[in-house]
Amino acid sequence: MRKAPEFRLYNTLTRSKEVFRPLSPPRVNMYVCGITAYDEAHLGHARAAVVFDVLYRFLKYLGYQVVYVRNYTDIDDKIINRALREGRSWQEIAEQYIREYQEEMAALGVFKPTHEPRATEHIPEMIALVERLLARGVAYVVDGEVYFAVEKFPGYGKLSGRRPEDMLAGARVEVSEKKRNPLDFALWKAAKPGEPFWDSPWGPGRPGWHLECSAMSLKYCGETLDIHGGGLDLIFPHHENEIAQSEAATGKPFVRYFVHNGLITVNGEKMAKSLGNYVSVKELLSRYHPETIRLFLLTKHYRSPLDYTEQAIKEAEKALYGLYGSLYFLQRIKSSREGELRKGGRRLAQALETFQERFVAALADDLNTAVALGEVFNLLSEVNRFLPAAREATSAEARLAMEVLKVIRDLPGALLGVGGADPEGFIQEERERKLARRGLSRREVEEKLQAREEARKARDFARADALREELLRLGVEVRDTPWGPFWMVET
Repeated sequence: MRKAPEFRLYNTLTRSKEVFRPLSPPRVNMYVCGITAYDEAHLGHARAAVVFDVLYRFLKYLGYQVVYVRNYTDIDDKIINRALREGRSWQEIAEQYIREYQEEMAALGVFKPTHEPRATEHIPEMIALVERLLARGVAYVVDGEVYFAVEKFPGYGKLSGRRPEDMLAGARVEVSEKKRNPLDFALWKAAKPGEPFWDSPWGPGRPGWHLECSAMSLKYCGETLDIHGGGLDLIFPHHENEIAQSEAATGKPFVRYFVHNGLITVNGEKMAKSLGNYVSVKELLSRYHPETIRLFLLTKHYRSPLDYTEQAIKEAEKALYGLYGSLYFLQRIKSSREGELRKGGRRLAQALETFQERFVAALADDLNTAVALGEVFNLLSEVNRFLPAAREATSAEARLAMEVLKVIRDLPGALLGVGGADPEGFIQEERERKLARRGLSRREVEEKLQAREEARKARDFARADALREELLRLGVEVRDTPWGPFWMVET
């Protein structure tokens, strides 16, 4: 195991930050609820994926052997309804949106989990789990449907902290006259005409939504999960129901640490298609570099709400370009003579040493990516102070520049998925992409840049300023550096 500060993680179950201690170290079992595949992925889906991707990366950095499971709900009322509206099969609908989600998450740099099970591939496991619950007397059959009897599970409500009388308000609770108690939830639904079904001991039908995660986590991770994750909106009833059915079946604790990420708002309002403020991942990827989106999603602590605004994501883009701009010039530093670190180099070396300790400590404190990113940009401030004198670098300063690049690649690059790309490649790729979006050619920009440089050399500063303004009107921002002009294209 890597020597690092104690990893403390907020546990929704205990409502406190706890030192993370898996059941069977170095193995860690982590199950995260995935998408219901009936529509395109939105920014909320991306936030959950990126948050648990960072957790996955950090656990591996600490030396744990992580079994990471993220499921797909590929049969559900929403999938069936969409298929009927579009005159397509439910399988086509599910397959399309699973494929799109996988492509978009890959674009965002989200690592593939160890397992990505689909509900419909695990019907036998779900039927077996229902049979266990019936045998234990905590479920009942009515007209070919099976329900979990909530009153038979005394711990119901321990995750959400809700009283039974408060649980029905505003929750995803299905109303049915077949239930003995309004809070009872479906384990198996009887088939309806024209809907897909599977055979079962209780008749043809399909599993309830909550059942799939318990069955699949049991198969891939065992009876007790170290970490179970998802958005805050899943606490009740989904995760509450998972606890009930899993613990009633096994008699063992279902989850040691429940981890929930905060939700996305848009301009201060809840994100919803009905409000016209729905932000799709596909649309964002068409406008911004994937690392800009990751950086935006990690600027707040994962448990806090995150408000999407155009200004906020543009600020993330500007910060990312600042990061890669600094790394771009660090990469260009070459030794011009033998020598030790000068004052700026000594200050940067000290900042680098402090950075590594503080960055890891921030992630070890409940995965505080906001503080970790703050440390990254504190280090970059020192880099930017170091750069002007490094145009004529000593050998020690050139080695220090390479060390900074390596640390950025190995820490924020590897753990946050931000800053790990080749700086020159990133800059060139973004220039080309944004020039194309604006209908500009590289030649057009470079000719104006060359003319501006010639005007500056001739001390025709009025002409140089006029050319700079022309470039700005085209969306090209120019910054003068010891290595010459550096330019990027605005979004």
